[in-house]
Amino acid sequence: MTTPAPGEGPVRPVSVSLHEGTIAALKARTGKRGMSGYVELLIQRQLERDRLRELIEEAEAVHGPVDEEAVAAKRAILRGESTDAAGAA
Repeated sequence: MTTPAPGEGPVRPVSVSLHEGTIAALKARTGKRGMSGYVELLIQRQLERDRLRELIEEAEAVHGPVDEEAVAAKRAILRGESTDAAGAA
């Protein structure tokens, strides 16, 4: 039997412990009915970030660390910024 991917499969209730302040902020943002969906999306996003971090670490182990200047230049291009660093990349 295959385990469903995040966001797939039947919905089941689970119990988690949260600080009261976190619960209050969550209820204020989502209302009582929207909490589960909001938490589901947050967990899915975190799982994606964790997996991306793992992929980056695997790539860096093979190819070495990323060139931070090249990353900054590409980021500037994506943001539409016109800088010398972006133009040189």
